[in-house]
Amino acid sequence: MKDEPWSVVLVTYDTMEAEIIKDLLESGDIPVVLRSSKVGPYPVNVGKMGEIKILVRDEDKELAERVIREETDVE
Repeated sequence: MKDEPWSVVLVTYDTMEAEIIKDLLESGDIPVVLRSSKVGPYPVNVGKMGEIKILVRDEDKELAERVIREETDVE
């Protein structure tokens, strides 16, 4: 899994949104990794420090983007 190429399909600043999208994609058998630069218990949402990147395998990118678009009306 580590050696596979991964792509960012969405960047959000909302932890709840990231978790909901992760659950949505995983329910369709699309593996998901969340990456964040947030530090400890501090709710920092400024610039890059607040970003949560949602990553999927390169081979799943188009399907994941379509699922996100259809389920959330986000383009």
